[in-house]
Amino acid sequence: MQKQLNCVLLVDDNEDDNFYHELILRETGAAQQIQIAETGHSALDFLQQTSAAPELIFLDINMPRMNGWEFLERYKKLKIDQKANVVIIMLTTSLNPEDARRAKTIPEIDDFESKPLTPEMIKKIMKKFFP
Repeated sequence: MQKQLNCVLLVDDNEDDNFYHELILRETGAAQQIQIAETGHSALDFLQQTSAAPELIFLDINMPRMNGWEFLERYKKLKIDQKANVVIIMLTTSLNPEDARRAKTIPEIDDFESKPLTPEMIKKIMKKFFP
C-alpha cells in the first residue's frame, strides 16, 4: 500500500461489521486512525468537533434513527472545512439496485460497494482515490 490516510471514518450500526472492517483497514495499513460512529448523529458530531476531517468515510445505508441517505442530507449542510476533500464510499448489504442508482445521483458519494470490506477493495479504493 502506497499512501496511508490520516483518518478513516466507519459509519455503521453493526458492531461486527465495524470490528471486521477496522481489522481489514489495520491489516492493510490504510489509515493511521480509524474512527467508528455507530449512528449518523455521532458521525456528524465527530465531523463537527474534529480538527482533522477524515479523508475517507465508509457509510452504511440501513441504520436506525438516521440512515445513510439522511446522514448525507445533513452532511451537505456542514461547513466546507468539516467535509473538505472527503471521499465517501457507500458500503452496504443492500441488494436493492435502486440504492446503487440513487447513490450515483448524489455528488458527495464517490463509490458504492457491497459489504464486507476486503483487502482487495481497500487497494482498489486507495489506487482510485488516493494515488
